[in-house]
Amino acid sequence: MTPEIQILYVILWMFILKFIQISIWPALKNCFGEYSYGISYPASILLFGLISWYCGILGVTIYTALIPFAAILAYYLIKKEYCRENFQGKWKWDLVFFLLFLFMLEVRYLNPSISYAEKFMDHAFLASVINNPIIPPQDPWYSGGFLNVYYYLGHWIMGCLAVVSGVKSVVAFNFILPTVLANAGISLYATGKLLLKRFAWLPVLTMFLVNPSFIYHILSGDSMPTVMWESTRTIQDTITEFPVFSMLWGDPHAHVISLFNQAFFIFLIVFAYLRWNDLKNSGRWIITGLLSLSLGSMPLINTWDVLIYAPVLLCFAALIWWKTKKDNISGTSPWRLFVLVPAFSVAIYLPFYLMLNAGGIEGIGIVNTPTDLISFLLVYGFFLLIFYAECFKDLKERPYLIAFGIPFILAGYIGPGLLAIPVACLIFRRSLLPEEILASIGLLIIGFTEIMYLKDNMGDQYYRMNTVFKFSLIGWMMMGTSSMIFAGKWLEKRNYGSCQENRKRSVFIAVILSVLFSVPVVMPDLNYGYGGKTLDGMEWLSNMHPGDYDALSYLRTLEGDITIVEAEGGDYKYYSRVSSFTGFSTIIGMPFHEYMWRGDDALVYQRTDDVRKIYENRDESFDLMKKYNMTHIYVGDTERDTYNLNLPAEKLKLIYNKNNVQIYALN
Repeated sequence: MTPEIQILYVILWMFILKFIQISIWPALKNCFGEYSYGISYPASILLFGLISWYCGILGVTIYTALIPFAAILAYYLIKKEYCRENFQGKWKWDLVFFLLFLFMLEVRYLNPSISYAEKFMDHAFLASVINNPIIPPQDPWYSGGFLNVYYYLGHWIMGCLAVVSGVKSVVAFNFILPTVLANAGISLYATGKLLLKRFAWLPVLTMFLVNPSFIYHILSGDSMPTVMWESTRTIQDTITEFPVFSMLWGDPHAHVISLFNQAFFIFLIVFAYLRWNDLKNSGRWIITGLLSLSLGSMPLINTWDVLIYAPVLLCFAALIWWKTKKDNISGTSPWRLFVLVPAFSVAIYLPFYLMLNAGGIEGIGIVNTPTDLISFLLVYGFFLLIFYAECFKDLKERPYLIAFGIPFILAGYIGPGLLAIPVACLIFRRSLLPEEILASIGLLIIGFTEIMYLKDNMGDQYYRMNTVFKFSLIGWMMMGTSSMIFAGKWLEKRNYGSCQENRKRSVFIAVILSVLFSVPVVMPDLNYGYGGKTLDGMEWLSNMHPGDYDALSYLRTLEGDITIVEAEGGDYKYYSRVSSFTGFSTIIGMPFHEYMWRGDDALVYQRTDDVRKIYENRDESFDLMKKYNMTHIYVGDTERDTYNLNLPAEKLKLIYNKNNVQIYALN
């Protein structure tokens, strides 16, 4: 793929993002004022996701999803909302958005390969959506099955953006993380502007902070791959990712895509908390609608998020109600937040729940192996340092608050004991500032993962891995945002950032940006030798597996309802590469994933045995391919290394034969 084509794809993708953003911006102005321009970025993507999702249900072209945005844009053009004076000062929002987008695009340009971890899975979902944008999307690893066993909306949104922008899936894959980072950053920047007089950019650092374990491994002289891996596996048998790791790791998995929606939701609840009583009735309806859209999207993007953010919504609604009663303000009761947001968030995606065919949580268990002190501090120590510094004066005035942590420590749960003390301090202040509420919630989330876990089918050794993995990332977003707000207010009290400091601040920002865009260049290879300096995530195959590269490139040109047999040899290996790179359904791919999603009823291992029979038993081969509605069969080096090939040649038509790869169509 030529550089010119890749540049064109970048322009087309950014044009679509800008088009949908600018169209809905005027509709948010009366509610959000100066913040409307920025938050219309994530709001427009969620709205596009919702509209395109219903296009998929109705079976109409995804381009239809752009019609409402075009109509809104035309309406506001007639209303002369896009005049020059309305755009004054808005360049700062665009600057934040596009700087973050281009930074992450640079990272992906240098490390673009769809090659390891969950990348095969994420591209497979993306390509499946682009090939056939229906609801529910087809499962490329389980022929005849659909992705109604998984939360797929993030991949759906990105796939539909690729459809309407005309970007190929192997390039669109590398646009996902830039889009996520830019939208998360713009919401965090809006939260900073809402809560800080200066230093509004500080909350954006939530996406760039590393944990102490990362620094420890750097200082130990470990290689970058070791630093990356070990810093997120510090707590035994769990995963504790943090946003910048996820971005550099380069895997646009569901929990990573969800970060932009989390940041957006945090802004919305903080804005509602501060401004609810001052808004007009129309403004409250707009917030109600956006909160419903954001909360309603969570189960479809990354279901674990809604388990936390739904209670968080009710917590903030209760606090708004309390403030309303305290100030004796009539006519502003937040009943919409209590009643309509939960109801609307379910209603707007109700067909998803009716189609859902996934296993749920099997219950709640007690953690019997709490994290040791050193590991706990290596993961959460930075935030504890910030919060204890913030609460130092509280502890001097009320030393008895230390007692809140003692029962946990005596019970062997040292981590929750350390967390309980700053939570008690912040609550006893009774000032109920947004950053204090977010900090308390973040700390409580982490405390929960140390005491309890949600039961799933990960087995005895990794019994709390998913709970820590998914909830700690939510806790990170809460604690990161609040800690940066605390830091910003400390700086404001010391008069940093005053008018006489403007020049120094400008120089500082310039240095930060220079370092930011230099980091991807000077960092060690994060692509494990697969090659870079392209946005084509499949390009690495041309060097590592040239036969497959040419064959897959050929397959990607085919149209129609194609299904294809390929070798199966386990998860996280160079198997399932045909279905992953094309989005075409195969009989079985990544079997452990399918077993996790579908359980025993999936007959995963029966399918595995049938694939072997297809390649090795000519008497059964053709009938088994027809059983699974296969249209093609792939024979490359991987298939030859895995099976003793004995195909029924008389029933197959050779349609491709190059570089030791053959592709057959069923007669």
